[in-house]
Amino acid sequence: MRLGAVWDGEGTRFAVRSRHAAAVELCLFDRPGDAAASRSLPLARSGDEQWQVYVPGVGPGQLYGFRASGPWRPADGHRFDCAKLLVDPYARAITGEPAADRSLAERGRDSAAAMPRSVVVGDAFDWQGDAPPGVPWRETVIYECHVRGMSMRHPQVPPADRGRFLGLASPPIVAHLKRLGVTTVELLPPCQIASEPALLRRGLRNYWGYNTLGYFAPHAGYASAAAGEQVVEFKRMVRALHRAGLEVLVDLVFNHTAEGGADGPTLCWRGLDNALYYRLDPADRSRYVDVSGCGNTLDASRPAVAELVLDCLRHWHRTMHVDGFRLDLATALGRGSTAAGAPFSPDAPLLVAIAEDPHLAQAKIVVEPWDLGPEGYQLGRFPRRFREWNDRFRIAARRYWRGDPGVGAELASCLAGSPEILGCDGREPRGVCYAACHDGFTLADLTAYERKHNRANGEDNRDGSDDEQSSNWGHEGPSDDPAIGAARRRARRNLLATVFLARGVPMLGHGDELGRSQGGNNNAYCQDNELSWIAWPAAPGDDLTAFVARLGELRRRRRDLLVEGELRYLAPGAAPVTGAAVPAGQDAFGVLVARGDEGLLLLLNGGAEPARFALPAGSWRWLLDTAADAAALTRRPPAIRTAGIASRCLACLALDP
Repeated sequence: MRLGAVWDGEGTRFAVRSRHAAAVELCLFDRPGDAAASRSLPLARSGDEQWQVYVPGVGPGQLYGFRASGPWRPADGHRFDCAKLLVDPYARAITGEPAADRSLAERGRDSAAAMPRSVVVGDAFDWQGDAPPGVPWRETVIYECHVRGMSMRHPQVPPADRGRFLGLASPPIVAHLKRLGVTTVELLPPCQIASEPALLRRGLRNYWGYNTLGYFAPHAGYASAAAGEQVVEFKRMVRALHRAGLEVLVDLVFNHTAEGGADGPTLCWRGLDNALYYRLDPADRSRYVDVSGCGNTLDASRPAVAELVLDCLRHWHRTMHVDGFRLDLATALGRGSTAAGAPFSPDAPLLVAIAEDPHLAQAKIVVEPWDLGPEGYQLGRFPRRFREWNDRFRIAARRYWRGDPGVGAELASCLAGSPEILGCDGREPRGVCYAACHDGFTLADLTAYERKHNRANGEDNRDGSDDEQSSNWGHEGPSDDPAIGAARRRARRNLLATVFLARGVPMLGHGDELGRSQGGNNNAYCQDNELSWIAWPAAPGDDLTAFVARLGELRRRRRDLLVEGELRYLAPGAAPVTGAAVPAGQDAFGVLVARGDEGLLLLLNGGAEPARFALPAGSWRWLLDTAADAAALTRRPPAIRTAGIASRCLACLALDP
């Protein structure tokens, strides 16, 4: 039986899962603001865990919710409260976010007035022959972006579309992405969000979206209307991006839900069957095992949760036509059945099921290979079907280019794709390489701040990482000093070139090519304002966008060589001495990538003094030099035998056949 609300043209079957409930009730509403249901119907138990009812004459647009009755015994894991109106876990549309109201958390208080409604949605949509772009991994360039932040401040996006799905797919945004060489947009969670009560009390809201209320439902705030229109507009966005040759990945957060800890709101899963959905402490089942840092953890070892995850992935891939997924804190999905300290296994049933599901065979899967639980860092241990965020690359690149000594060997390994961790089959890259993402400093802030500045978040600057491996190059924050400005621009070019020329899947954080700053805030998850939104166009005098476009074109032309070429390493000096590894402590080194008569040479100098390299035999020409502010390199001769590079810069040369 399909769970959720399924319309067959004459009526709708409502089905929900609960093993321990004594009764489940369907509540139908005429309008979103109605506190009382216009009609209530009991669901009949079907098997051990499923409840269902068929309602003739009910179809798309119908508003509904559930109430579940059962024991209130937190010590046994049960937290039923029939006073709580509950969202359907399989709802394909939800009217919005819950209001800030104590009734959501206090036992026995009716929450209907504060709760959004689930919406019955039909499948009809004219895809107009939509087909997935099908970009191979070796050709993939990911652009991580936020639906709202991408277009809120773009002057060429129609005002009605700004901050919405349709704004993301608007012609000026698409043209910008294509110019950069992007093949794949990765959306921060597009699912229905519920802001944390603590944020709402501070007058803030969850902006990033890592606090899910509805896994199957596009966020109502990103559409022109909430009664199902968000589904249509999401599909229109995907259709438009596909027409432009751009893939769509969505970030999904299956490690925890918006219900938080024991004192959090009852919105959905807790009220339907707390013991069925969540990982609980076996010594005290009133306590949640929290490996997410958000108060709770879904128990992915349970069949009910595994089925929800698989059904959700299939829904987004098959019904919504997305091309793949990024799975947040994915280690939580591979933890076993022992609730407290459950170990991770790459052979966990859910991970194996995702990897082998025939319905997901063409979907790209990217994982964040860690969580906050015991032995949570699992980089390199996920099934080979998945690609993994390589944070070792991020850390090494940041440290090397700020001038930390002794990092060259680690960065060289990362440029090679971290084969000792991720493996390398010579055909497809395994790791996602990035210098900045949504979490932490933006690329511009990495070069302007050495301390976090998060007081706007209302947590006395306690939130966010205290170690960003950043450098302000002599002054904290904005500076008019020309020397500091030049050092910062060079550092940004270095980081970007390292990402695009590595043996991996490059990922660019949205707006980094435009010099986007968050004023030193490295945890802007609650800043739905101009601090987080991209400012268009780029900052005057900083032609970073042209530089990224040049990198995108260089990678497009040389991607097969970058993935398949044989790697050797050069040391600076009078002779082109090559080796299989960079010696420890080497601050300047070269990476020679060769295949047949093709060759590419990266020269990196993270030290404080210039370096000169003797080049291998052949006719070499300059392609790129981060020491130059301009994207063009007219000052370099077409062919050379030795190459001198300035301190803290990167150069790229090509071997002419």
